[in-house]
Amino acid sequence: MDVKSELHKAQLFQNLELLARQVVEGFISGIHKSPFHGFSAEFAEHKIYNTGESTKHIDWKLFARTDKLYTKHYEEETNLRCHMVLDNSASMHYPEVGKLHLENLNKIGFGVLAIAALMHILKKQRDAVGLSVYSDDYEFFVKEKSSERHFQLLLSTLNSIPESKNTGKATRTYHYLHQIAEKIHRRSLIFLFSDMLQTEVEETKLFEALRHLKYNKHEVVLFHLLDYEHELKFDFDNAPKRFVDIETGQYIDLYAENIKKAYEKKVGEYIRALKLKCMQYQIKYVETDVRSDFSRVLNTFMVERQKFV
Repeated sequence: MDVKSELHKAQLFQNLELLARQVVEGFISGIHKSPFHGFSAEFAEHKIYNTGESTKHIDWKLFARTDKLYTKHYEEETNLRCHMVLDNSASMHYPEVGKLHLENLNKIGFGVLAIAALMHILKKQRDAVGLSVYSDDYEFFVKEKSSERHFQLLLSTLNSIPESKNTGKATRTYHYLHQIAEKIHRRSLIFLFSDMLQTEVEETKLFEALRHLKYNKHEVVLFHLLDYEHELKFDFDNAPKRFVDIETGQYIDLYAENIKKAYEKKVGEYIRALKLKCMQYQIKYVETDVRSDFSRVLNTFMVERQKFV
């Protein structure tokens, strides 16, 4: 099911929480036998409250009627800890798409909505989620929590990111991945959303930073966000164009056709090397086209979550 076709008129960030829920529900409705079985956290039964237990799930309405304390017991309760990492560098704001909506997403817009959709699932399960955002600086960090107030803070933070263009901001992805790895102490499922493009191309340092994320036995998934049409296939009409590096401001004037083969070869080599290192470090690599729907992200989450818990 193509969620985008249903919501093509919706503006992405007017109500991020609502859109995230619609993306998830639309995805589930398109699955014959939902892998979300057991993820629903549906209410199962009441249990007598025992002194010393947490009061979090006491049914106070039932107490008012019976004058006895009962707790709600839920099926498939988990204690998953999940940390979202979002690259907010200038290259993530490509392509320029004007007003963001579900049929007009750039890499940062796709990353924000994907994270919001995953947060919606985690909230339903009462699982803890944290968030890190970096560009040329470590912009935001909050550790994993599961409260409603915490989720609203994360949604508000995500909502503001696509407006922050970050034009001209350089990236040292490896530098901030090391910092993030040091901050996440308890075993967590870590999702990294990045185009893996950086101003300082030092692949050895980048791969070492990815390996550092595995510290403390974390499970790590890299969603490699790409605009397939332009960044992978270099599909431009053969008119003279100026190609500008939005992080450094450097530019070159040329005919795309003249360098297409060389470009595809170089990009292909980099992606193959990235896949190989992820495999070596036991990091799940998921190549993701930001012009597609969110099924690849949500499918990957469900598989990794089942393995993690």
